[in-house]
Amino acid sequence: MKILLINPYYPISEAPSPPHGLSFAAGALEAAGHEVRILDMVVFPYSYSMMENLLMEFQPQIVGAGSVTMTFDSAVKVIQDVKQISPNTVTIMGGPHVTFDYQGTLEKFWEVDAVVMGEGEKTIVELAAAVESCRPGPSTPFFNVAAVLGEAFSSIKGLAFQGENGVVSTGARDLLQDLDSLPEPARHLVPLGRYRALGMSISMTTSRGCPFKCIFCVGRRMVGAKVRYRDPVKVVDELEYLASLNFRQVNLADDLFTANEKHCLAVCNEIMARGLKLKWTSFARVDTVTPRVLKEMKKAGCCNVSFGIETGSPEIMKTIRKGITLDQVVRAVEMCVEAGLEPHASFILGLPGETPETLKQTVAFSEKLKAMGVQHGFHSLAPFPGTQVRDDHEDFGLKILSHDWADYHANQAIVETETVKADMMDEIVSQWQSVFDDYLKNLGKKIDAGDATEAEAFPLVSLVRTIIAYDLMMDQTIENLGAFPDPNPPANQEAAVEVLMEKIAGSIEHPPEKIKDTLLAMLTDNNLKYKYKDSQYTWAWVDFL
Repeated sequence: MKILLINPYYPISEAPSPPHGLSFAAGALEAAGHEVRILDMVVFPYSYSMMENLLMEFQPQIVGAGSVTMTFDSAVKVIQDVKQISPNTVTIMGGPHVTFDYQGTLEKFWEVDAVVMGEGEKTIVELAAAVESCRPGPSTPFFNVAAVLGEAFSSIKGLAFQGENGVVSTGARDLLQDLDSLPEPARHLVPLGRYRALGMSISMTTSRGCPFKCIFCVGRRMVGAKVRYRDPVKVVDELEYLASLNFRQVNLADDLFTANEKHCLAVCNEIMARGLKLKWTSFARVDTVTPRVLKEMKKAGCCNVSFGIETGSPEIMKTIRKGITLDQVVRAVEMCVEAGLEPHASFILGLPGETPETLKQTVAFSEKLKAMGVQHGFHSLAPFPGTQVRDDHEDFGLKILSHDWADYHANQAIVETETVKADMMDEIVSQWQSVFDDYLKNLGKKIDAGDATEAEAFPLVSLVRTIIAYDLMMDQTIENLGAFPDPNPPANQEAAVEVLMEKIAGSIEHPPEKIKDTLLAMLTDNNLKYKYKDSQYTWAWVDFL
């Protein structure tokens, strides 16, 4: 059976990685014998006509989309398009947002036939088997999912669907205990080359689960309180494969990689035993790191550790059940610096109990950490479905300003407390952004004056290349203008780029010298390719690795 999976649009400013969860779902479906494709709207422009053509050409029986809260609108719009074009196609959604708002999703959007709740690899395979066994022939004028599939769906745990008398939930599926039994993620279906061209990281996980109870997070409810670990040897097998793809770095996306010292050290030791050389990052809690663990992580290639600090207020720290102290934060930062690791800290503004004074405490604490060598950032509280802070927001003294899911990007305040208004929090984020913008502006002047080293210039040069490459991708400049006749064979890569520059001149609004630099970098790094044959140029992105 043919199945199309959708990765919905996600802003490039949020530094998206290739879709990891969707790759696991695709891998499970392929292992069950299905033909799967992935449409990635992060790195390809989407249109209704494009979906029409894809559905006509591929003719999938199931179309599924994953989403987080901020991408839900984009994902559900694609599902609506699918139903309009092909009413008989079974449509499903998955991910944390719909897991905790399946009722609202299915009631509001009849076009969504079913929601896969929580970990989806087993559920989606059983759903596919049910569709394959029950689906009517192509001559059926309209496929009534509730009537045809209701009985089959009712026996599948972890599913919610459109029943004949309303929304039906089959209840949560037991979490998979043996993560090593999962098929490998089907990354061969993902246009990894485009993410690499944009300078993004690639992600993987070594475990699932989070034992902590932070009131603003759905992690524990989504993947369980008990942490389940993969075999360290298999973890490093995957790391070794990812290293061969030449991404800038690998992100270990576990909720907290350092939760179990034995597991963490086993992974590090396996990396070193193989002599594997790659840059990787991880998330951690300040109360789960030790000098020994951090030093071994550094030796194994780790370059950055990200901590969720959330606040500089001890009282708010207690309210949100973070379970750490500011002293522990300082000590964790000191240990990172001693180990040669770059610590990163994230803060959330607008948590329960936020006051003008606690905002000052948070800003002051962030400055203290910055002086110690910490890169830090501020986000605004986004009360996602499934979080206690949303369910009990009135008890926490929070006023939710928006229920438009597109606003849940955490870059602008959508909650207020009794004494802290949205503009107060937005001003802090704006000031922090201004400092970063000034850094880039000054770096640009230094580069123009010829005073910046290659290492110093890299952050801005890389950012400019990312922006230009993204514009070229989303405008389909290479696809539309990259095939043309020319009687003169190129003498070298730079000559080939010069010819391409003539053809795409004026198609995107960037300085020509920056476009040329980007194209040469893309070509040199094997993210862009060309063929010259029979006096004809054909340029293309390297989509699949």
